[in-house]
Order: sequence, then structure tokens, then C-alpha cells
Amino acid sequence: MGSHRRLVSPGFDRGANAALCVMSAAAAAIGVVPATAAPHDDTRAKVDRLYEEAEKATEAYNKADERADKLRKQVNDAQDRIARQQEDINSMRDALGSLAGAQYRSGGLDPSLALLLSDDPEDYLDRAARIARLSAHQAGELKDLQDAMREIAQERAEAAGKLVELEKSRKTVAAHKRTVERKLAQARRLLNSLTATDRAAYDRASRSGRDVMPDFGSLAAPSGRAAAAIAAAHSALGKPYVWGANGPSGFDCSGLIQWSYAQAGVALPRTSQGQRYAGRQVPLSEAQPGDVVTYRSDASHVGMYAGNGQVIHAPYPGAPVRYDPVGMMPGATVTRV
Repeated sequence: MGSHRRLVSPGFDRGANAALCVMSAAAAAIGVVPATAAPHDDTRAKVDRLYEEAEKATEAYNKADERADKLRKQVNDAQDRIARQQEDINSMRDALGSLAGAQYRSGGLDPSLALLLSDDPEDYLDRAARIARLSAHQAGELKDLQDAMREIAQERAEAAGKLVELEKSRKTVAAHKRTVERKLAQARRLLNSLTATDRAAYDRASRSGRDVMPDFGSLAAPSGRAAAAIAAAHSALGKPYVWGANGPSGFDCSGLIQWSYAQAGVALPRTSQGQRYAGRQVPLSEAQPGDVVTYRSDASHVGMYAGNGQVIHAPYPGAPVRYDPVGMMPGATVTRV
């Protein structure tokens, strides 16, 4: 997050000489270049670091939340299957009860004794044959019932395991949420400690590119879905950064990319790490509009290539969806969806 404010000149230059730290950007905005670091410069650096840590925690939160959603769906599906299986078992039990009743009414005596006492042995033998067939059918029905009961017991055991896993996942989500909120609260406190002048300079530096439409050049998107995704991302320009959000009124970094491609009919993973591997890797020098650009070795930030060395992304709290140079952060990796 904080690294988002290390801007470079347009193009693909990601060298150290091209990177500007937040202190220099803010100083340039007010026309002053300090010879030595001042206390408020250290405060800005700490804010940058906290924003970066919060962004990493946000992506961890998104991953845990995505996992919880999948588990929740699996549990709901399992409970639906169990309910249907229980209905089948109840029907089998009713059918077996009817068969048992019919058998009792038709042949309660020992078959040999019943034959001796029968006034019409021929009629008895006919009824006995029917009872035998009924007994065989009853045995088959009983086996089906046993198989169904074993299956539902297994389903219930698996569902119970999923519920335990879901509860653990919920706790993980809550822990990541607390981490994000703690980091952001610390950053807000540090920003509030700046003087009005320093805060204004910081805000101007953090909003670079917000009100300016860069020259994207004439390079076309590699596919119709990429063109639709970049158009959706452009439409989100100026929307606020909201951690854990994936639109349409607010976004975090991976939420913007997921939402933009969803408008193109493409389902991407929720996290920046997942988005990094959602397509074919291409060199940064071959980036085209709509390509997904992830940053840092852990892919904890993501944007979308817009053309002519520019990306559009949701930077961090306080800085809305905007354009920045593609080389704004280290470790850029380009993925073509």
C-alpha cells in the first residue's frame, strides 16, 4: 500500500533512479526539497509501511473469506443431500413396514403346518409362492435401506468435519480482520499527528493521477474480454478504496480486478495471489491493456495494465481508484487472462 506512492516516470523503467519516495513526492508538491530527513518524514514512512502491512493482511483476509464461503456452500449442499437421503430412508422404512404387515397377515403359521391344515392345499401353495417372492423383495428393500443408512452416516460425518473446518476458517477471517483494522487505525493516528501543511502535502502526493487521464497510446487489448475488463476498470476511476470490498461502490486492489473481469464474464480468484496465476505469464515489456499486474514477491498488490506504461488500481485507504506508472512498485509480474 505505502509503496504505491513510489512513482516513476511513464514507461517501464523500474530502476532505483526512477523511483520516488513519498517524502520527495510530497516535498515536490509544495516546492521544497529537504536536505535532511525531518521527523514528519519518518511519520510518512511509517504510514507507508503500515498501509503495506494492512494490504498484505487484507489479501490474507480475502483468501480466508473466500475459503469460508466455499466451506459454507459445501456444508449447505451436504445438509441438502442429507435431508433428501433421510426422506428416502423414511420412504423405505414405510415400504418395509407395509411388506412386513402383509407377510404377517398372509402367513403367520409355519408353512408345513399351514399346508397340512389347509382346506385348499393348492390355494395355499399359490399364496406361499407369493409370500416367498414378497420375502425376497423385502430382503432387497432391507439391503437398500442399510446401504442408504450407511451413506447418510458418512455424509453426516463429513458435514460435521466441514462445520469444524468452517468454524476455524471463520476465526481466521476474524483474526485477519482485526489485523487490518489495527494497522489502519495506527496509520490514521500517525497521519493525524502531522501538521495541516504536511498532511495536505501527503494527500496531494497520494492522489497523483486521480484527476488526470493519461495518454494510453494506441495498443489494443489482446482479446474482447480483456477490452471489456479494462473498460470496466476505467469506469471505476475515483471510487474509494474499501478494504475487503469488490465493488461496485468501493474496492480493494484485488476486488477491483475481480469485479472488472466479472463485467467481462470472466470469474477470477478473489486474491491478488490467485489472480497472478489466473492466466499466462508474459514479460512486462509485452504488457497489453487488460493484463493483470501483480507486485512484490508475495503478489500482495495488483492492478490492471491500461497502456503506455500505466496501470489502473485501487491503491490504499484515502486514495481512490486511479492511474499510476506500471513501475510504481517492485516485482511487477504480468498475467494475461
